[in-house]
Amino acid sequence: MIEARHLRVLRAVASTGSFSAAARELGCTQPAVSQQMKALESSTGTPLLVRTGREMRLTQAGEALVRHASGILAGLTAAEEEIAAIAGLRAGRVRLVSFPSGSSTLVPTALAALRAAHPGTRVSLVEAEPPRSVEMVRDGDCDVAVAFRYRPAAAEWDDLVVRPLLADRLVGLVPEGHRLADAEAVAIGDLAEESWIAGCPRCRRQLVDVCEGAGFTPRIDFATDDYPAVIGLVGAGLGVAVLPELALRSVRPRGARTVVVEPAVEREIVALTLPDLAKVPAVAATLDHLTRAAALT
Repeated sequence: MIEARHLRVLRAVASTGSFSAAARELGCTQPAVSQQMKALESSTGTPLLVRTGREMRLTQAGEALVRHASGILAGLTAAEEEIAAIAGLRAGRVRLVSFPSGSSTLVPTALAALRAAHPGTRVSLVEAEPPRSVEMVRDGDCDVAVAFRYRPAAAEWDDLVVRPLLADRLVGLVPEGHRLADAEAVAIGDLAEESWIAGCPRCRRQLVDVCEGAGFTPRIDFATDDYPAVIGLVGAGLGVAVLPELALRSVRPRGARTVVVEPAVEREIVALTLPDLAKVPAVAATLDHLTRAAALT
């Protein structure tokens, strides 16, 4: 019989490349990892790992088992959470991942309401941008991801439950005193000769696509994943930027002005989880509270 603890160890060995590195990641000893891998190979009746120098390489059977491990572990987590909630042993546990501007706007409102309604539910939060946050859901490293995309891609999230939250429009940001600071609306082409300050990699790609659609390639002088840094650079007169409205909710744009940019560009904010996890009461409640928080934003 294949045990879940053995699958977790196999996945750690596969991702780290050695027993010792897997032991450090799992917080156990190297002999313990070796012993559990021997037990797993005994259960499957075939070698799963081959030592090549100082690293471990998966056999074909090992690769197949690792491919199935994330789904198996997610299914087991879903079963444990639902059974525990039904039995009344505990209210549940939710591991949440969100991109930074979601963490500072949607998430606090949702989690405060969740705690008030279900004080026994434990929620942890880490930050990551998509596509990393989406992969964390698929790999079983979190239960719910607050993520975004600029345009739907074929089959991009077909394996996940997608809860739409809101449409987040991009707005322009220019220094105070800029020639367009008082304009009601600005065509993106009017900023063609400006120095640009770009955000996260996905936002950066979107910026280039929008500008190229308007007939120019933006000259990006600065790039940073930190929205307050983007705003600070614009406020210092070092360039212009486009940012999602959500990113401006929790940051005061000192020295900078927001302007409406045309054509309108929106990113879709969603909450994602695996189909099995969507049935878990604590996860379902988290999705519901995120939806309500988005309606208030």
